[in-house]
Amino acid sequence: MADDPATGRRPPIDRAALGGWLSARLGAHALVDAVEPLGGGAIQENWRVDATVAGQPRRYVLRRDAPARLSFSHDRRTEYEIVAVARAAGVKVADPVGFCDDPAPAGGPFALFAFVEGVALGHKVVRDPALASLGPVIARQVGAEMARIHAVRPPRTDLAVLGEPPADRALADVGELRAVLDRLALSRPALEWGLRWAETGAPPPGPPVLIHRDLRTGNYLVDAQGLAAVLDWEFAAWGDRHADLGWFCAACWRFGRQERVAGGVGDRADLYRGYEEAGGLPVEDAAVRFWEVMAHLRWAVIALEQGARHTSGRDPSLELALTARIVPELELAVLGATAPDRWRPWRAAAG
Repeated sequence: MADDPATGRRPPIDRAALGGWLSARLGAHALVDAVEPLGGGAIQENWRVDATVAGQPRRYVLRRDAPARLSFSHDRRTEYEIVAVARAAGVKVADPVGFCDDPAPAGGPFALFAFVEGVALGHKVVRDPALASLGPVIARQVGAEMARIHAVRPPRTDLAVLGEPPADRALADVGELRAVLDRLALSRPALEWGLRWAETGAPPPGPPVLIHRDLRTGNYLVDAQGLAAVLDWEFAAWGDRHADLGWFCAACWRFGRQERVAGGVGDRADLYRGYEEAGGLPVEDAAVRFWEVMAHLRWAVIALEQGARHTSGRDPSLELALTARIVPELELAVLGATAPDRWRPWRAAAG
């Protein structure tokens, strides 16, 4: 099925066809009772699927591509395969149910996962009084999940889709981000400065591991016990483990709680402790701080791409249009973090 030419959106999900696919996948009669869009998912479409399987109620999440994809984002098959590997490695993720490339049920390829109860909205996670006391616990749990993710290392035949690890993840990222800016034909001197700073000051790369690349507050579910599931694996790749730690600590992902450096929920020490106690190698703080700068650069370029999705007309969205407007704030963060009085001490610490 093609996108609706009037809206650019995928066609409606066919409940009968989805029920037939689910029956075949599970080996039990399945009837899809309801399909509703879920909030969030600025890059992919997420749908809640309520079904009856062998007479028992079941709930799932269906993920399918948005009309316009980001250049950094995996397709649904790749994401599904990555989640399956993470699940086998002991990472808290939603159970992968199946991948389908038949366009009949959902207008295109989709991946189906078990539904996990919890709160994901970043502002709610960092400000809800009911969750406030869990903040340090969540930070430690996130660190522990990162350690489990990073225990997955190449070569892996079940992750052949990721290709060979880059010799230097930081330099590879610099090249990718520059290529996007060139493709968008945008002049952003602050970002160019930051990319040159990163190119000339990157720490030596560590052994490549599986990295999530978007593990931040807003991309995990929280329940009464803390972290319930890690979400949104569409950017995962081989790379330096400090990239995930830096992304989580970046100021842009604290949702206004700047005093809580680790994702707006805890202290840097909480994250590091959880990581090391779960088997992660000792954290190199200087490397984490380098990757915090890289996080602002990468998020700024992604935000520009999100805005281009809107202005292209393929995926008109107020959310995407507003996302592009945060770029000056990110550029200011890059300039502040790379000013001479900041980066000279950093380079000294990094040796």
